[in-house]
Formats: sequence, structure tokens, C-alpha cells
Amino acid sequence: MKPYSRAERVGGLIQQALSEILQKSVKDPRLRSVSITGVKMTADLKMARIYFVTSGHFSTREEADAGFRKAHGYIKHTLAQELELRYMPDIRFLYDDSVDYAVHINSVIKRLHNEHESDYPTNNEE
Repeated sequence: MKPYSRAERVGGLIQQALSEILQKSVKDPRLRSVSITGVKMTADLKMARIYFVTSGHFSTREEADAGFRKAHGYIKHTLAQELELRYMPDIRFLYDDSVDYAVHINSVIKRLHNEHESDYPTNNEE
């Protein structure tokens, strides 16, 4: 049994190649602060869902979406040349909201922790 499926291996290749393309070739300023967090391939390798996040205040989710829509053809063509796959999958860019969710959960935990400490103050007098 193979440790990784072909879809996972191709997804990893796409993620690595796309990260390099974004750093070196794409000149759109809306995509400068974008990081690729993952690539999910369908089992038949016909579709790649590419997940991204934006870092800092340089671009928003909407700006990055617009940048990917504009650069879609160029990115797909460049990926096809670099990867030399028999069939280049359709690519779709999706915002990865797991980072935002993690930040939200962290803030909830901190708030609950602070409420708990204010309800039950520690008494260090002995």
C-alpha cells in the first residue's frame, strides 16, 4: 500500500510550484501577501482546490480573489509548463478560513480564561 495517494502527491507538487510562481512571476500586488496553505485534488485529478490566506494588511480576501481571477489563465498555463502533467486539472482558488477560525477560538478561550480568573481569584496568602 502506498503511503500517499497520487492525488496527494500531485497536490503537493502544485502547491510547491504555485508558491514559486507567486513569488517570482506574478506581478499583481494583490497577490504579493498571499500564501498557499494547501491543495486538495479530486481522486480523478481533474480538479484542484487551492486554499490560500492573506498575511498582513497588504491585501484582503476580496482583493486576493480578484487577483486570482485575473491571473487564473496565466497561473494555469505556467503550472502546466512546470509540472508537465498529462492533463492539467482545473484550478479553483478558495480562501482558507481555518486560520481565522483558529484566531477566533483562541480569543474565546482567552476570554473564558479571564472570566474564570475574575470569578475565582487565586489567594496566595498562607
